[in-house]
Formats: sequence, structure tokens, C-alpha cells
Amino acid sequence: MLWTIIWIIIAIWLIGFVLDLVGGLIHILLVIALVVFIVRMIQGRTK
Repeated sequence: MLWTIIWIIIAIWLIGFVLDLVGGLIHILLVIALVVFIVRMIQGRTK
């Protein structure tokens, strides 16, 4: 589920980057997704 969300956000970010549409919002969402991914990886290794 998490990987699906990450790939969707990356795809939207790339489309937005290419077309220069709503770039700021997509970048914020990408950063949030990256932070969530890193936190999940760290929590997974400590358990």
C-alpha cells in the first residue's frame, strides 16, 4: 500500500515537473511521502 502511494506521488511529481503544473504542491507531497517512508524504514529496523 505504501509503495503504491509513493509511486503514484512520484508519477504525479514527474508529470507536474515536466508540465510545470502545481509544482510546489507536488514537491511538498513528495517530501512528506519521503519522510513517511524513511520513518517507516527506521521503525521497521528497530522492531
